[in-house]
Amino acid sequence: MLKTELLEIIANRENSGVEFKRDDIRPVQLAKEIVAMVNFQGGRVLLGVEDDGTISGLQRKNSEEWVMNVIRDKIHPLVLPYYEEVHLGEDVFVAILTFPQGISKPYVVRDRGEERIYIRVGSTSQLATREQQMRLFEVGGMLHTETLPVARTNSSSLDKVRLENYLQDIIQDPAIPKTDEEWELRLAGLGLLTKAGGFCTVAGLVLFGKQPRQYFKQAGLRVFVFNGKDKEYEAKLDLILDAPLVGRWDISGAEKKLIDEGLIEKFLNRLEPFISKEPGEVDESFRREREWLYPFDVVREVLVNALAHRDWTRFVDIEVGVYSDRMEFISPGALQNSMTIEKMISGQRSPRNILIMEILRDYGYVDYRGMGIRTKVIPLMKKFNDVEPIFEATEDYLKTVLLRKKE
Repeated sequence: MLKTELLEIIANRENSGVEFKRDDIRPVQLAKEIVAMVNFQGGRVLLGVEDDGTISGLQRKNSEEWVMNVIRDKIHPLVLPYYEEVHLGEDVFVAILTFPQGISKPYVVRDRGEERIYIRVGSTSQLATREQQMRLFEVGGMLHTETLPVARTNSSSLDKVRLENYLQDIIQDPAIPKTDEEWELRLAGLGLLTKAGGFCTVAGLVLFGKQPRQYFKQAGLRVFVFNGKDKEYEAKLDLILDAPLVGRWDISGAEKKLIDEGLIEKFLNRLEPFISKEPGEVDESFRREREWLYPFDVVREVLVNALAHRDWTRFVDIEVGVYSDRMEFISPGALQNSMTIEKMISGQRSPRNILIMEILRDYGYVDYRGMGIRTKVIPLMKKFNDVEPIFEATEDYLKTVLLRKKE
């Protein structure tokens, strides 16, 4: 790092990704700052700089060795910083420790037989709350929220007819449960009920629940339709859909037929008038061919992805907004397991909710290759409108924007 760049960073003060510290701080204090940053988005710790930005310089003669020992002894899992020292004149040096965002979250400070999890909040490092810890464990792949129990539920909260349809017709299970006890054992084996207490798991309830939102508020789908380019006081449509994810299907004939809608079908049917239109004239066969403002297969694929990969620790519904120039899908939660938009576009696969994904794949809702964004969404949008979808990822959500077909 150049001297001018370092002085500019110091002049801009501390923030979520920059922390100033004297180099005589206690090892546990340094470990706390490092852990908070790698649990967030990474950052820099500047040793030899006071909290007010005054440059005091390094006092230790073996700063690099001391830093590496602190990291080895106090931080788990191991992180590897980029260490450098910048000479600011005379005998004044400042050490810069640069850390990328961690991919093995949560990182902890180990001290006196205890482990503490910290996270960056603004320019401070704070103990993570229970909810924040849960998200860190989930992002790190150490917690699968889809298998957690949902309070006040049991096997009667699930749609047995839909479950029979899944076992008998979709996966063609040769032994359908007959007694309540057999059902409990089978559903627990599938991960749809917990073995202890017989509660519905998150996956069981959102896939097959009679009324999932009655017990699990974030299981629904919030839909808005507006006349203009922004949210307005009066909406053409504002509703919350509540239904199990999967539909009930008849596969006895040559073609699979829908008997009872699931959440995906309810959404597509309810929104069809707002994302398509009928022409004023009939064709040669005296039919009015519906014109889509967005590719139907793309809308379906993006919706299924939002439902399959959302973070169930976030207590908000998925939101779909239709505006005069675009559609927006907002799926709660940061991208999972070190996934990035670039990796997603390239076709890398890293499912957050493996059980939900597998059952949606059984029904055919999900591409068997798991590459719908790369092989379907992007090429179909380019062919349809010559414009690729827009993806925006934050710590709170993944937003996918589809631009309306040009007139």
